[in-house]
Amino acid sequence: MTNSIKKSILVSIIGGSGYTGAELIRLISRHPYFTLFQVVANRNAGKKIEDIFPHLRHLNLPDFISFEEMIFDDVDLIFCALPHATSQEIIIKIPEGIKIIDLSADFRLEKVQEYEKWYGQKHIAPLLQEKAVYGLTEIYKEKIKKGSLVACTGCNSAATLYPILPLLNDGVINDDHLTINLGAGVSGAGRDAKQNIIHAEVSEGVKPYNIGKHRHIAELEQEFRKAANRKIDITFIPHLLPQNRGVIVSIPLSLSAFLVHKTLEKFYKDSSFIIILPIEEIPATQHVRGSNYCHIGVVSDHANDRSVVISVLDNLIKGSAGQALQNANIMLDFDETSGLLESPIFP
Repeated sequence: MTNSIKKSILVSIIGGSGYTGAELIRLISRHPYFTLFQVVANRNAGKKIEDIFPHLRHLNLPDFISFEEMIFDDVDLIFCALPHATSQEIIIKIPEGIKIIDLSADFRLEKVQEYEKWYGQKHIAPLLQEKAVYGLTEIYKEKIKKGSLVACTGCNSAATLYPILPLLNDGVINDDHLTINLGAGVSGAGRDAKQNIIHAEVSEGVKPYNIGKHRHIAELEQEFRKAANRKIDITFIPHLLPQNRGVIVSIPLSLSAFLVHKTLEKFYKDSSFIIILPIEEIPATQHVRGSNYCHIGVVSDHANDRSVVISVLDNLIKGSAGQALQNANIMLDFDETSGLLESPIFP
């Protein structure tokens, strides 16, 4: 049952000057029940949001402030869109009783030791970690509804987990090894200037990166083990794509396309945002760009007992800010689609 009283929810964003922050501002500003109260961006404190994001000029937005200027009275919900490590340092300072949705990696891994192994630094908020809920919306909806701290997933992780977890949950996958081929747009690397993601370095080519050591492997291993009740070995091959947005994942399976497609259709039959395409239709990143939709396709291999499952999503929306807003809707007992039904942008 959704919230029948259309109460205005007072919302703050911490970390509002990155790509994800910009999308949070845009989405929250058109949400029917949320009021954007304050936006923290320490490096841009005192500046108008329209000066940093001219495309948001038409909205009635507050100026950026510093964290020290934040007012917590009457705030119902905080989105934290800071880099890993910085996020936990800030969240431990937020008064109890305010619901928090964290878009960093700081609370995604259930074992603090795994976080410290993959991120190379000590976790300073283990007690908060214990109560954090992993924010893969369609899988953990009931836990998210009861949560006070939701840790949104990595965009690459979401694109991989959506097609595979239902197959593991149903015991359809018997293999103990999966090969995951992934392509991601450059906005997934953040807004700070880096030589390897400037236009001249990225355009007119595709290259793999972080093979065998991508940090999202930790999330995938964690969630695969929970779904399968056993360890699933992973070969994860991410590629940097010469485009701004989008994640595409293709995973070969030793299963018939019919079985995979039937299982996914059944699992997501009531989902608003996970769309299982007709069997043999191949999804494309441009068909979900700017939206909170994830398209999943199942294609036959040349052998009848093999197939490839392919998923696509917009890393800044369904993989990040849109996922966060969908989780917020669930936490606060609103319809989960509120503010998120914008159609994809094409071309």
